Parts: sequence; C-alpha cells; structure tokens
Amino acid sequence: MHKQADYEVAGPGWRGFYTVAGTAMLLSVLVVVSEILIGFLPAAASAAQRTVTVIDWFTLFQNNWFLGLRNLGLLNLIGAALLTPAFLAICAALRRENEAWAALGAILFFMGMAIYLAENRAFAMLSLSGQYASAATDAQKSLLIAAGQAMLVEGSNRVGLFLIDAAGLVFSAVMLRSKIFGKATAIAGVVGNGLMIVIEVILAFAPGRFSAWMIVAMCGGVSIMAWYLLVGRRLLQMGAAREGPPRG
Repeated sequence: MHKQADYEVAGPGWRGFYTVAGTAMLLSVLVVVSEILIGFLPAAASAAQRTVTVIDWFTLFQNNWFLGLRNLGLLNLIGAALLTPAFLAICAALRRENEAWAALGAILFFMGMAIYLAENRAFAMLSLSGQYASAATDAQKSLLIAAGQAMLVEGSNRVGLFLIDAAGLVFSAVMLRSKIFGKATAIAGVVGNGLMIVIEVILAFAPGRFSAWMIVAMCGGVSIMAWYLLVGRRLLQMGAAREGPPRG
C-alpha cells in the first residue's frame, strides 16, 4: 500500500533514522503503560494523596526517591525524550507533501520540549530534599522550604506539554491528506492529541474539575497510544524500505 511512498521518503540517508525513530516511538508506549501501572500501586496512590506541602515532598523523596521523581514527571521526561527523534522523522516524512505545516509541527514540538525540560523540577526537588535532611538550623530549613515551594509553582506550568500535544495535532491533521500515513493513523492522532489538549487546559485552569473529565482523559490516553503504535510501525516500515526500482 505504501510501497511508492516508501521510495519517495526513505532514501539511504533517512532509512536508518526512521528505524531509530520508529523504535523510540514504540518504546514511548511502554513508558505510558508503565506510568499507568505505577499509578495503580498502593504506594504510588498513597504518596500522591500525602504530598500536599513542600515538607511532604521532601519526606517522600527521602523515603522513596523514585516515587518522588515519578510523581514530578520523571516518566514524562523519558517519554518526551523518546518522542524527539520520532517527531523529527514525521516532519521529514511529511515535508514533501506539506512543508509549511510540517515545519510548524516541528517548531511547536521543540518549543514545547525546551519549555518542559526547563520547567521540570523533579531532580531539583530531589536535591533540595537532601539538603533539607542535612540542614542544621531552622533558618536553613525555612529557606529550603521556600525554595521548594517556588519550584513546585514553576513546575506546575503545563505550557510545554500543551505545545507538544499541539505539535502532534498539527502532524495528525497533515496526515489526513498524506499518502505516507494511513487515515486510521491520522484520525487516532487528531482525536488523541485533541483530547489531550483539552485535558491540559483543564489541568491548567480548573484542576479541581479534572475528576469529572476522567473519561475524556482515558479516551485521549488510549487514542494517543494507538497513534504512537501506528506511527512507530509506519516509521519502521519506512526504515526497512528498499531503494526504488531502477529508472528505465
């Protein structure tokens, strides 16, 4: 079905990269599944309920540093890093069909990645928790608590994730008229990224109402994983494509 398209986009300089990108996209699905499974663990659920104040976070890091990092987005960081080669490969694959919108998708993604990486405070909070545990005076502890509070506020900014989802929505919209990616892939991407944008807006402006939107979040998560799987498989196919037939 995609044989001719494979010839057009999978030249010798890109085939290896498409393989890497497709593998990374499929691995990102494992990261999402791991995040969900960890969330069902009793220790993770209990930790999420107990981390209300900065001292609660410091205590969590001291008792279970992995859960502390995870609850502040460690797996999201890993997942975003895995998406980087995949989104670049999508941009390269779509560039001949709609160069302008493919470029916009890439710009949105890398802007989102830069903002998300800059604002994530997981490892900074881990460092502060160690300093708090070894602080000798109340004055030092007060300064560390204030620093931790500032980091939690900064880390709650969801602009980076919003831009990453927006990039996925742009790419998916381009895929709707693409000969490289199938309609099912495009629809899964439009639905998944669109719903995740809605969730990001709710979490940013009305976090207290998030529980009422759990069905939307679940549908968005399933659609996003389906998109990752379909895109990852397609990129692997492009990476495995042979050179086009010799011209007569």
